[in-house]
Amino acid sequence: MVLEHALLDVRPGEEDAFEEAFARAKGVIAASGGFRGLRLSRCAERPGTYLLLVEWDTLEDHTEGFRGSAPYREWKALLHRFYDPFPVVEHFTEVARA
Repeated sequence: MVLEHALLDVRPGEEDAFEEAFARAKGVIAASGGFRGLRLSRCAERPGTYLLLVEWDTLEDHTEGFRGSAPYREWKALLHRFYDPFPVVEHFTEVARA
C-alpha cells in the first residue's frame, strides 16, 4: 500500500467552494483502479490549508493509472483552480505503526 500526501493551500475565501468541489471530485478518484480510500482534513491553525491523504494499492495506480486517465482531467478541472501555490504530492510506504 502507498500513501499519497498533499498539503493543499486553497486561495483565501475559496474554502467553501473548494469543499463543495471536493465533495464531487472524491467520487471521481474513488472509481479509479487501485484506490483504497482518502481523507481530507482542514488545518486548525491555518484554515485555508488542507491535508489530503489517499491510499493506493501501488504507486503506479496513482502516477500512471489515475493521472493518465480521463477521470483525472475531471478531477483537475474541479480542483486545481483553488490551489496557490500548486501542491507538492509525495508518496509514502509505512514502516511502523502503534
